Amino acid sequence: MASQNTAAVPTLPEERTAAQGAFGFTKPQFLTFLLLLAFLVGAPFAGLYPVFLMKLLCFGLFACAFNLLIGYVGLLSFGHAAYFGMGGYIAGHMAKVVGLSPELAILAGGAVAAGLGAVFGWIAIRRQGIYFAMITLALAQMVYFFCVQAPFTGGEDGIQAIPRGKLFGLIDLSPDLSMYWVVAAVFLIGFLLIHRIVHSPFGQVMKAIRENEPRATSLGYRTDDYKLVAFILSSALAGVAGATKSLVFGIATLTDVHWAMSGEVVLMTLVGGLGTVFGPVVGAAVIVTMQNYLAEMGAWVTVIQGGIFVACVLAFRRGILGEIAARLRVKL
Repeated sequence: MASQNTAAVPTLPEERTAAQGAFGFTKPQFLTFLLLLAFLVGAPFAGLYPVFLMKLLCFGLFACAFNLLIGYVGLLSFGHAAYFGMGGYIAGHMAKVVGLSPELAILAGGAVAAGLGAVFGWIAIRRQGIYFAMITLALAQMVYFFCVQAPFTGGEDGIQAIPRGKLFGLIDLSPDLSMYWVVAAVFLIGFLLIHRIVHSPFGQVMKAIRENEPRATSLGYRTDDYKLVAFILSSALAGVAGATKSLVFGIATLTDVHWAMSGEVVLMTLVGGLGTVFGPVVGAAVIVTMQNYLAEMGAWVTVIQGGIFVACVLAFRRGILGEIAARLRVKL
């Protein structure tokens, strides 16, 4: 009888601590994290273009935020572009029109995305499966049409010439390398926050809901409340990623709030490895690298992405990092 309830009972804190190594990572995860840190520090000096790296990190954080919802709660959202794009619009408006410093503009984008996620999540979590996915898509399309019509978004022109400003009013972020370190810091903070959430008692309940929601409910957990909080956290982090991207490129457009962006983040997460800590980052790196280096092929990039997605589904059902972890029998 006890074995039947293991899927719904969160791991005890002392058991979790014993199973993990430094900073809550398992040993393989900690080594992978060190490799990630080495990449973040060394990549700008290895000839990689800082703007390309910043785009990769923004989408990496976006994919990690999406993975928090689908990978650990089991909720497939087709509307995460709404929070990503709205975060970009709000940050751009605050930085250009209101004159907020970049850190406050990013926080404003994340806060508005969190508020939007709270409203949409409250509506969507009342349904499950394909109905949940379709509701999130419909709500995201409402946001898209709002952004087409709203005066502050600039319509089809978007918000252009967004200034990077000065961090804390002191550090000029106009140089790409200066902005890169800020983006890297935002990415690391978001990544570590997601890792902490996943490995907290709250995260254990999220996993229990993913595995068997009725059993979690029978144990006394108010599953709708947990799902709503997870939805808000995921939306807020997606908004932060979008806000950071708008400052990097100096523009916020309808592309980031379009439904295709929601499909793109699904692709990133599945290619990298659903429900893994580092998988979405790997998936984002693969997709962004393809878009960057195959841009000269025009529309064929989409065809190539589709081919890679089909290949991953057939050969790497757990995603790239998920398959590696499964073969090595480690947790990544």
